[in-house]
Amino acid sequence: MRNLTPSYIRVPILFFIIAGLVEYFVDSGDQPAFMEQPVILLFLLLVLMLLIAIEAIVSSMDNILYQSLDDEGKARYTANANKPSKLVAWVQGTYKNLLGSKPIEAEGEIILDHNYDGIKELDNNLPPWWVYSFYISIVFAVVYMVRYHVFNADDQFVEYEVEYAEANKAIEEYKKNAKGLVDFNTVELLADASDLKSGQKIFEVNCVACHKADGGGGIGPNLTDENWILGGGIKNVFKTISEGGRAGKGMVAWKSELKPLEMAQVASYVLQFQGTTPAEPKAAEGDIWVDESVKASENEVEAEVQTTTEDSEVIIEEAKTIASNN
Repeated sequence: MRNLTPSYIRVPILFFIIAGLVEYFVDSGDQPAFMEQPVILLFLLLVLMLLIAIEAIVSSMDNILYQSLDDEGKARYTANANKPSKLVAWVQGTYKNLLGSKPIEAEGEIILDHNYDGIKELDNNLPPWWVYSFYISIVFAVVYMVRYHVFNADDQFVEYEVEYAEANKAIEEYKKNAKGLVDFNTVELLADASDLKSGQKIFEVNCVACHKADGGGGIGPNLTDENWILGGGIKNVFKTISEGGRAGKGMVAWKSELKPLEMAQVASYVLQFQGTTPAEPKAAEGDIWVDESVKASENEVEAEVQTTTEDSEVIIEEAKTIASNN
């Protein structure tokens, strides 16, 4: 390898091979190993210094040995150093044979009749890399035609749509488990004690000035009654905290100050005030808010019960009719 590549190429290649092996065998998660574990960075620096030192030592030894030779030995050493390796010689010979070119002495055998102002043309074979690339392209075209135009395999547009749908599905699944990525549409009521405790801290720092510590209301509305100005429930409260209240006189938007998770925590804590009795409750503002989803579920249950009752009555009437006929 020393005769094939210079040291300024050999050292980086060896270094990156070692670094790649370290990255492959060391479990560092999503980050590179040398960032996750600084000791690995130190190890790689030591490896680089060792490779440079080895190259310097070997070069020095070669120079010392070369200087110790006589003129005839130096000539033989230089000739061997400049002589290509067996592998390189084999590759060059194979390429020349495949090329099928003629030596200058034999060009008369392949000269053509074309003559342009004394410039003559030789009938040389095409380079082998060109010929075989052409053959490969023909084989690829046949396979492509059979796969996509005969058997109608999914083309790149269909594959893109499938991968795009899978990516969106993965994103939605990730959002369900990632509290920090919630928005107005995906937020859910948090019930963990740690989340409610965090929401309480945020409320005490930013909200008590307007709503009081017990939620009774002051400058802001009362949070303990059933009336809401911009709608109740976790989604509406989250949106109000994020986007702010009524223009000109409502609460400021907190989305630039609080993270989505923090807004979800404080919204969940605010809903804990519902049904409590504050010391000095402010008069109700807004309208009584009813959760439409809960109401729709109740209506479905009532309709199902009513249908069941009607079916039972029909069965009873039919039974009475049959009994009277008998």
